[in-house]
Amino acid sequence: MFTKNVGTADKTVRLIVGLALIGLALTQVIGWWGWIGVVPVATALFNFCPMYRLIGVKTCKVTGQ
Repeated sequence: MFTKNVGTADKTVRLIVGLALIGLALTQVIGWWGWIGVVPVATALFNFCPMYRLIGVKTCKVTGQ
């Protein structure tokens, strides 16, 4: 399906930031735009970031070389 391009540290940061934004949106500390936190959570769970693919970035370890 998609080639993994999100590494462990990147994944952790994405989950923390995404969940924080969603939590802040749920508690109405920030507005509806906090739901954008769904994007980093999804990219962390799928280990794939479409923007990374467009710009040629890969933060995971390269295997098989």
